[in-house]
Amino acid sequence: MPFDLEEEALRASGVKEAGLLREYKSKLGSLYREFEREMKPSSDEKRIAQTLFEWLWAQKPARYEHGGSYRLNEVVDSQLSEGGRAVGNCLGLTLLYNCLLRRAGVNAVAVDLENAFGRGPHVLSTLVREKSIIDIENSLPEGFDYKGHLKDPSRHLWGDRELVADIYLSRGNDYFELGDYDEALASYDAAISLNPSYERAVLNKAIVLDKIGDLRK
Repeated sequence: MPFDLEEEALRASGVKEAGLLREYKSKLGSLYREFEREMKPSSDEKRIAQTLFEWLWAQKPARYEHGGSYRLNEVVDSQLSEGGRAVGNCLGLTLLYNCLLRRAGVNAVAVDLENAFGRGPHVLSTLVREKSIIDIENSLPEGFDYKGHLKDPSRHLWGDRELVADIYLSRGNDYFELGDYDEALASYDAAISLNPSYERAVLNKAIVLDKIGDLRK
């Protein structure tokens, strides 16, 4: 079966009950239909991608928050909410954008960076076209066709599996901070299962195994 980005991202975010999965998929559908009603018909992928990007920022002008939510369900709720609260961090915004863009028939992937803006690991959307690459920096209102990361030597492309693996990594980090090492280990294992070459997840798993070993001693 093909990898379902929406469903797998929601599951990784902690939404596992069938009724809740349907509810959040329905919310994503409502959000997309709202955008679709305002979008002028176009068959050009770049135009669709730019229109969606601008529409999301127009709906939520204060949408990015460093340290904000990475969970797709929470990001969807924030995007639909009234008021000016932030929608999510770079991962959360990239997940939302890529899921909605997929509903428009445009296949964006992700870019992982080791240290962007001096803040550490970072993820963004990108369109790989026949003769060009269009980065979509979801954390900046002027981030469509952003040029600032194109020459970053740590840059590498992520597909849907790798993007969802990053949710599990983030959950593992949360559990680690709470001292729940068993849940942290399970989350890191889930990340590695989706992305076996994910060095950050492998390193964090080694750290949590050391912690568990120390506790058992």
